[in-house]
Amino acid sequence: MKLLTYADARGARIAVLAENEGRNRFIDIADTDPDLPSEMRSLLALGQSVSERRRVADKLSHIQATGFGFAPDTVQLLPPVPDPSKILCIGLNYVDHARETGAAIPSEPVIFNKLPGALLHHGGIIRLPGVSRRVDYEAELVLVIGKQGRDIAEENALEHVAGYCCGNDVSARDWQKEKPAGQWFLGKTFDTFAPTGPYLVTADEIGDPGNLELTLRLNGRVMQHSNTNQFIFPIPKLIAYVSQVCTLTPGDLIFTGTPAGVGDSRNPPSYLQPGQTLEVEIERVGILRNRVERAQAGNGVPGVF
Repeated sequence: MKLLTYADARGARIAVLAENEGRNRFIDIADTDPDLPSEMRSLLALGQSVSERRRVADKLSHIQATGFGFAPDTVQLLPPVPDPSKILCIGLNYVDHARETGAAIPSEPVIFNKLPGALLHHGGIIRLPGVSRRVDYEAELVLVIGKQGRDIAEENALEHVAGYCCGNDVSARDWQKEKPAGQWFLGKTFDTFAPTGPYLVTADEIGDPGNLELTLRLNGRVMQHSNTNQFIFPIPKLIAYVSQVCTLTPGDLIFTGTPAGVGDSRNPPSYLQPGQTLEVEIERVGILRNRVERAQAGNGVPGVF
């Protein structure tokens, strides 16, 4: 099942995607069933037990089959989870990417984070900041936490995943690498530097998240192509590792790392330029598409362009 967040006059709303012979419809969840919440984190928080998850899934299936839908082009998509409490990211989680950067293969996961203001929706514009000249792309599978947990055992970790979406860990390499002591956090969290979407695809539709084809295209040219079976640290390990430190809560996002082919490691380097289009495609998850433009002062709310 594909869940999404969109905006109308009431603000952010959640819907389920109904697909029928290529004619897609969005069906508002709370309008169809007032007992269900109207925002994503609250919906995910309902599934804290097996019985509750089954009950919510049955309700959503009924909505998908019987609810009144509307055309996707009549509303503005938002990131699937527009207001996560945490956006955690894994660095150097593919051997080929670690090697192309000249880094040692890590013995433990490398963790950094982004701020919620970096989030951007499918179809939104990645804004190149005036203070950076080395903005890069990174295609990534993003997992969405559904069940709260701390000190989660690896063998139980996937029970805590609600679903997955495509992500792009946009990175200002000059800030990340050239500032004193490195500024991974600041280089990774400029406004619009965390596109996610277009939908949250529930975990039951994905099957094994450790065996998904992943591709990034820049103006139609393949720049990255790999499979999540090349992870150094698989998803259960990542969840267990991070949950030693902080409680994972419904709606938290974890970017799981990028494969080789980033622009900074190419010869010559290939940095993002105004007018380009990026597509992140992940098997069974979808295609995330964003255009690139220069940032302008006073754009308003981060992530909405």
